[in-house]
Amino acid sequence: MDVLRGLTICGMILVNNAGACGYAYAPLRHARWDGFTPADLVFPAFMFIMGVSIYLSLNKANFDWRVTMSRILRRTALIFLSGVALKWILAFIDTGECNTLENLRIMGVLQRLGICYGIVALLAVTVRHRFFPAIITVLLVGYYLLQLFGNGFEKSAENIVSIVDYAVLGKSHMYLGGSQFVDPEGVLSTIPAVAQVMIGFLCGKIVACEKDIRTQIVKLAVWGTLMLAVGYLWSYGGPLNKRLWSPSFVLVTCGISSLLFATLIYIIDDSKKGKWAFPFLVVGVNPLSIYILSEIVGEIFREVQWTTLSFDAIWQPLFGNYGGSLCYALVFLLLNWLVALFLYKKHIYIKL
Repeated sequence: MDVLRGLTICGMILVNNAGACGYAYAPLRHARWDGFTPADLVFPAFMFIMGVSIYLSLNKANFDWRVTMSRILRRTALIFLSGVALKWILAFIDTGECNTLENLRIMGVLQRLGICYGIVALLAVTVRHRFFPAIITVLLVGYYLLQLFGNGFEKSAENIVSIVDYAVLGKSHMYLGGSQFVDPEGVLSTIPAVAQVMIGFLCGKIVACEKDIRTQIVKLAVWGTLMLAVGYLWSYGGPLNKRLWSPSFVLVTCGISSLLFATLIYIIDDSKKGKWAFPFLVVGVNPLSIYILSEIVGEIFREVQWTTLSFDAIWQPLFGNYGGSLCYALVFLLLNWLVALFLYKKHIYIKL
């Protein structure tokens, strides 16, 4: 689990820190609207594995709400507020002004993680788990119907997702000031994101309840293949779209994540071939802290022009536009990994 979590964080850092805008290789670029690239997998895969973690964590307390409720609420608030604080820090680095609240983006990666964690964890300690598949179905089908009858697949201000984001968040508090009509981590699209985490939760139940490793692998692979197939079939009626977090996108990314999880269990736990995974394990035990560090350092590098200067003077002359952009991203990832390695060696685990 930590290895898959580390893989996703490394993927996020590579995707978010290309050496020059416009020169990232296609797999490291998000789809502009409809479509799917490997870059579109990293965040939903992290949300999937968060669902697995929720089950394993709360299972230790036997899902007793009296024991876990305060911890759930505290962690939800901490993750969400950390996301808001990160957005303020990045805005301060960019503008040099402390009073940026009137244009501060409210939602974001950490905010979505916090909201989805809180909702799924509260459901886990208050609702019987056998109802989870029905809840997931209602969330995905309900969101799809809202899109279907609310112009929800169009890139326009008339999109129901856009209308809700504008109404609740306000244009100035949306991603890029609302210029792309929807916030990628917006209000309405949180509905299918909750379903994403719930699917991860059910996969965590497989890992916890099935003692035989081979049975875990088979079940995760079967369910992953089924979700992948249904998701791609659904994409004919509702396109794969990360910005809208469409239901087909949820099933496809959960299917791939489940298959990756099964593969890693087979390689690391069953075949005992896990030495190669150490670099990802180092990041996976401190995922959110390394992500926050990468966002702050990346913004500082861009603000002081180090990103552009190093690309123009070093990476582009040596490796060309696209190769140079990738090399910058890899070196930037290495810098963050060295911090993760230091924390790992010192047994420092920063939990949000």
